[in-house]
Amino acid sequence: MSPKTRPGRQTVARHGKLRAPNPVAQFLKILAVGVAVVLVAGIGVAGFNVWSLATNFTEDAVALEGQDTAPPDIGQIEGGVNLFLAGTDACEPEYAAYFGERCTGADAGGELNDVNLLVHISDNPRRVTVISFPRDLMLPIPACEQEDGSTTSAMSKQPLNSTFSYGGLSCAVKTVSQLTGQSIPYAAKVTWGGVIEITNAVGGVEVCIANGIRDRHTGIDWEAGNRNIQGVEALQFLRTRHGVGDGGDLGRISNQQQYMSRLARKVVSDEVLSDPGTLYKLASVAVDNITPSQSLTNPLTLVQIALAVKNVPFEEIVFLQYPTYEDPSDPNKVVPNYDAAEALFAALEANQQLVLTRDTVQGDGTIVVEPETPGEVPTEEAPVEPTEQVVDPTVAELPAAISGQTAAEETCSNGNLR
Repeated sequence: MSPKTRPGRQTVARHGKLRAPNPVAQFLKILAVGVAVVLVAGIGVAGFNVWSLATNFTEDAVALEGQDTAPPDIGQIEGGVNLFLAGTDACEPEYAAYFGERCTGADAGGELNDVNLLVHISDNPRRVTVISFPRDLMLPIPACEQEDGSTTSAMSKQPLNSTFSYGGLSCAVKTVSQLTGQSIPYAAKVTWGGVIEITNAVGGVEVCIANGIRDRHTGIDWEAGNRNIQGVEALQFLRTRHGVGDGGDLGRISNQQQYMSRLARKVVSDEVLSDPGTLYKLASVAVDNITPSQSLTNPLTLVQIALAVKNVPFEEIVFLQYPTYEDPSDPNKVVPNYDAAEALFAALEANQQLVLTRDTVQGDGTIVVEPETPGEVPTEEAPVEPTEQVVDPTVAELPAAISGQTAAEETCSNGNLR
């Protein structure tokens, strides 16, 4: 099978060749796929003083257990790189009103890591894989060090989004590292308020809604069609669960992946790329709204990672959902599908090109549709002679339990009007 072929998958439109992005925007492209939200302070934006931005970036840096912060060399970072990004629901005063009961009820004092992304940048040839882990994934949580120096007890089965309450960002990283067997030296968190500000900084993101979305939990009542979201609408779109697909967290994840893919294309568009003021604003906003690990506070490290990803095409930026099963003890939770996950991480270790074989996304949160070409008359195809199948060792067809999309694909929210 060709690496470009996906059984049952159709694209929503024919894509022209994407032009090579300006080097100024390379890190900002990775911001758009869930990475440069962490790293944007390290880019030299058209002569602006990025070093002053990086100084602000270090103020609340988080120490990760067992990680060193040795000064790096200039040049591409060597080997593969793993970064973790947590999106949290912190009740920041200026945004708390958007969360309703979440910030006024009994749980108002807590902070949950509701979005969990593991970003893998491969060694040459460089590829980027963004793996989303469901907030309701039930899994073992290791012993974690808390801010007061005490250590929590290891637990055999708790939801992933509870790790922040046990040990903050470091505990979330440690948990995902234990689950995946991956070393994760870099991490950061961004609050939902930070997502609002980053979306506003680029003038909003246009998303596609195949069907209307109605979700009383987030206040959405939108018609089908394209919609430019920013401000509170960006937060509503990213948080909606009941309004897309089957109403579960897996549908929400695929909806969030549509947002990241479209943000990637927006960041490298002329609308943002050709405006130094917008670029600098985006960098400043990102620095003000993220909390990095201490390992990310050296601007040289950020430049190294930027150099490593600067030529990665959108076709090689893949968003995946970590494979799961329904939890036998709770239909509202999921548990790891270790066999499918093992195949994924083996493919990443071998630096193979990933090919999705699943026809639909988990949770049905988005759909991919190819329109008919105007004026094209269907013709009867000649029978195809069977040929011997040749296995390409550079390509990995992922198990059907794993769904996702590339940054080059256009998907639309599979909304519902319940």
